[in-house]
Amino acid sequence: MILECSECQTRYLVPDSAIGPEGRTVRCANCKHSWFQEGASIEALTAGIGAIAAPPPSVPAPSPTPAARVEAEPAPVADAPTTPDTAEYDAFGYQPPFRPRRNPARRYTIAAVATSLVLVGGIAALSATGSQGLAAQLGLVTPAATPLLVQADPIRREAQRNGSELFAVSGRIVNPSSRPQRVPDILAELRDSHRRVVFSWTIEPEQRLLRPGASLRFNSAQLDVPSNSRDLRFSFARARMS
Repeated sequence: MILECSECQTRYLVPDSAIGPEGRTVRCANCKHSWFQEGASIEALTAGIGAIAAPPPSVPAPSPTPAARVEAEPAPVADAPTTPDTAEYDAFGYQPPFRPRRNPARRYTIAAVATSLVLVGGIAALSATGSQGLAAQLGLVTPAATPLLVQADPIRREAQRNGSELFAVSGRIVNPSSRPQRVPDILAELRDSHRRVVFSWTIEPEQRLLRPGASLRFNSAQLDVPSNSRDLRFSFARARMS
């Protein structure tokens, strides 16, 4: 069977059995053009097989012309393309029509939502724990609206035998209102000369309910507070539910 490319008119001589009776897709080795080649009929295939099986004639065949020698030069029926994915190509093999595209924007959105959930959970856990001083530094704890007053005593600094310094504070909580008031934790903050918080902690009162006109003593001590602290301020942290 002689095949001729419709693009570059290059001709190829291939056996009928290479195409088969059902035909197949072939590609030109010269210009890489592909087309579907109809197969030879059953009679042609049978005749070709019989011609191969028949003995050669006694008369010598004439020598082929130059054009016939060009046509007799066989070439591959299907040229295997070189692709990044595979070095072999099968015209009858299944290939997906396209590859699913990756969506980076969707991954970024999922990552942002997960990060937000983690931050919200951390803030909720921090607010629920007793780390009121750290929460106050981060601005997560707001003072409770209460008529209670804090009257602080002078600060005491005492050097210890081990070389550390004891920082002791004390004072009173006064209820000037005519109703009983719930006593929240006391937030103690040490600030430097620029009014920045350098150290803070919470003081838990001995009782949570204070009668009208009554007062409650408190005291607390810390070791090795920052040496650049210049000002001590007291406020009420968020009231606890009991």
